[in-house]
Amino acid sequence: AAAGLVFQFRDARWLPDPVLGPSPAVRTPQPVPLVIDNGSFQARAGWACSDPEVPGEPLLRFRSLAARSRGARGGAGTETQVGNDLGSPEPLRWLLRSPFDRNVPVQLELQELLFDHIFQRLGVSSQGCVDHPIVLTEAVCNPLYSRQMMSELLFECYQVPKVSYGVDSMYSFHHNTRQDWPCNSLIVSSGYQCTHVLPVLEGRLDAKNCKRINLGGCQAAVYLQRLLQLKYPGHFAAITLSRMEEILHEHSYIAEDYIEELQKWRSPEYYESNVHKMQLPFSSKLLGTTLTSEEKQERRQQQLRRLQELNARRREEKLQLDQERLDRLLYVQELLEDGQMDQFHKGLVELNMDSAEELQSYIHKLSLAIEQTKQKILQAEVSIEVDVVDSKPETLDLDPLGSEQSLEDVESIHEFEPLFAEEQPDVEKPVTTVEPVFNLAEYHQLFLGTERIRVPEILFQPSLIGEEQAGIAETMQYVLDRYPKEQQALLVQNVFLTGGNTMYPGLKARIQKELLEMRPFQSSFQVHLASNPILDAWYGARDWALEYVNHEEGWITRKDYEEKGGEYLKEHCASNVFVPIRLPKQAPRTTETLAPSKVLAASIGNPCDLA
Repeated sequence: AAAGLVFQFRDARWLPDPVLGPSPAVRTPQPVPLVIDNGSFQARAGWACSDPEVPGEPLLRFRSLAARSRGARGGAGTETQVGNDLGSPEPLRWLLRSPFDRNVPVQLELQELLFDHIFQRLGVSSQGCVDHPIVLTEAVCNPLYSRQMMSELLFECYQVPKVSYGVDSMYSFHHNTRQDWPCNSLIVSSGYQCTHVLPVLEGRLDAKNCKRINLGGCQAAVYLQRLLQLKYPGHFAAITLSRMEEILHEHSYIAEDYIEELQKWRSPEYYESNVHKMQLPFSSKLLGTTLTSEEKQERRQQQLRRLQELNARRREEKLQLDQERLDRLLYVQELLEDGQMDQFHKGLVELNMDSAEELQSYIHKLSLAIEQTKQKILQAEVSIEVDVVDSKPETLDLDPLGSEQSLEDVESIHEFEPLFAEEQPDVEKPVTTVEPVFNLAEYHQLFLGTERIRVPEILFQPSLIGEEQAGIAETMQYVLDRYPKEQQALLVQNVFLTGGNTMYPGLKARIQKELLEMRPFQSSFQVHLASNPILDAWYGARDWALEYVNHEEGWITRKDYEEKGGEYLKEHCASNVFVPIRLPKQAPRTTETLAPSKVLAASIGNPCDLA
């Protein structure tokens, strides 16, 4: 049973998004809306078209990341890659940049790169502009400045005809709403950066009582990485964030009763039957293998050949430098022979010499050194390959022509002598495989025990990672307490869970248990999970776009943008509540409105002047 719980890391590489050809159905009879779910973890884009030829699902799904290389080869400038074009995020982890701060886009130059990637890969064929209406998701209670910059980017840079903003969790809620469901709900939306508790009354978001918890899948992945790096310091570099996200998605679950579940893990039998072993990649050639005498001899020959090539390269470089130095000296000597004494003395000063005799002596020594170096190079070229024996070779026999052995060769060979220590050939021993003292595959395994429940538990107990915040259960109780009992009973009849971070097994049962503890005796409640917590926000936005594409409700036109500003929002069933900026009017400062003491001081003037 234990052997069946060993799992391999997929380490899947992202495949680049293809460039899709523009379909005629998305432009006739009029351009159809383009739906973009702009998430902090993943962006999803596709068309809202009722034509069966156009897929009713997102055509693009990629991580909301961009990486700009420090410089392309050949001096061609920087190169920017977006989303799936990165291949894998780990080699570029320190170069990755995201347009989001928490779940709010703040880096609009990076957001522009994401939009360029979407429009290019979807085959938007309009010249100089994007003539499709845009349906875009935004954060709950999105700051006006962020919406203003986003509207400015869409209207000024891409010349879109109109745009609509909506909350992703509200789109998911309306997509999953059935006829028998009430229009009042308490939405629990947990994503990559944040978790929100959103009350919905009569189908509209009650923005005054929304609450946010600054915890999501990102904090869980970092916490799991820290736990496993402390547990396995020998595999520090192999414990990457990508692998931690894979563990969270496939091997973690939420305990219905955390303390009781920890007590179960104390049992050795329960641990052995439920522990998950994650196999890290490793090489079996590190231990347990020995080399035969032939392999050792071949390795020694390769090392010696490498040394000979290295020394030959050093001699050629030294010969070139000496030749350049000798040419300079001969040029100065020719100045003396031609009688150009001023140039000759200036050349001696540059060479740091005092007299012509010193110059002549240096030329003689350098000529001899060049000749010796040339002789060594010629001898190395015509030398035959040295036969390597098992016994320790003598240094003087390395040169087959009996020439003078260079000091560099002797020192280099002495450095490698410990690597070539071998047994005497007269004593033949059978080659046996050395068994490792431990299982190498098991050494490269990560044992996931209580980490499977400890990491997702931060949603309910943020204090596990040192965060002074309330968990989901406490936040739900706080939001419900802001309503009268009648409305509380209506809200808990439809507790709706959505978002990629709500896909942990056991989350629905845990929410039901928490509600059972906080609600009055014999009161009823219902908890529903989105049919597809990740993609339902995009599906809901597509449903809204198909229904309201020819209506004015919810659409911000270019005229609205120019008249009312970029922060303007037209509300609809899945949008935020628009709160315009109200600047207080400043009263005119006159002497009549000043206090009597200030009027007196103004009439008297400066006391220093009076003095």
